Amino acid sequence: MQKSVKPYEPGIDEMVAGILGRDRQMLSRAITLIESSRKEHETKAHDILDRCLAVKKETIRIGITGSPGAGKSTFIETLGETIINEGHRLAVLAIDPSSSRSRGSILGDKARMEKLAARSEAFIRPTPSSGHLGGTSPKTHEAIVLCESAGFDVILVETVGVGQSEIMIDSMVDFILLLMLPGSGDELQGIKRGIMEIADAIAITKADGNQGALANVSKADFAAALHMLPPKHPFHERKVFLTSAITGTGITDVWQEIQSTVTAMRNRGILQERRQEQLKQLLHTVLDAMLKSRFFSDPCVQGVQSEIERLVLSGTLSPFSGAKSLLDAFQRAE
Repeated sequence: MQKSVKPYEPGIDEMVAGILGRDRQMLSRAITLIESSRKEHETKAHDILDRCLAVKKETIRIGITGSPGAGKSTFIETLGETIINEGHRLAVLAIDPSSSRSRGSILGDKARMEKLAARSEAFIRPTPSSGHLGGTSPKTHEAIVLCESAGFDVILVETVGVGQSEIMIDSMVDFILLLMLPGSGDELQGIKRGIMEIADAIAITKADGNQGALANVSKADFAAALHMLPPKHPFHERKVFLTSAITGTGITDVWQEIQSTVTAMRNRGILQERRQEQLKQLLHTVLDAMLKSRFFSDPCVQGVQSEIERLVLSGTLSPFSGAKSLLDAFQRAE
């Protein structure tokens, strides 16, 4: 009987050298590694991330959010080609919605961005959200670091587009663009304040053809709403743009606004402070995940978890007392 051949797995040195050498295959493998839940992959991924973080790069991180149907993928493709045509290398981390039960995901962004995917200067990575709140994937920030180390100087994160939970993207990027459809100004009462406060600019999409007049009304509505909110940065006045991915209207204006805002942040030292705060946030996020994993994999916790859950569900024990009992079991193990 012929033995199955184990697939070749590159070592840490080879993967880091490949990433720094702009090897797209090694970059893809490294992102797959950090997304893995296997313990042996976690240790290897952390070693790779440590070495990649040591390589400092001057980059622009952009978050693009908006409700489903706003045309995020089409907008990103047109904006991406504008960015690449100016000599940049672009990485797109496209977060796809996925079930919290099955972890299943469509992962269709490469199909939706055919022209951009064909460009050698672009790297598109669809990633399932795995039911993770915040509009991003649990490993989005780590993927950003790897893409920057691979020489991509503009990183664009397309969020799931689920509303208020999108605010998590603010802890990963430099500039957030909120996409809205013409006529959505009527929905201002239903838009959560949080997502408006973190937006650095708003783009009204599909502002072409017979939608032009309606788009202008929406622009005025959103501009008025932004003026009622406290400024995100004291030096920056947030703007509303009319855009069309089909005609290209407003796309260059949006890109120039992103560049000028990030440059102003960099010159004032705000960008460096923001990146430091983002690293601190990443530290806490990773620590939370590690503690949770260690807690629920502890034999003492596993030994009493089912019974405590049964008592809580039957009303015999409160969730607060149940949580304390589980914590006591964990502490006894220590």
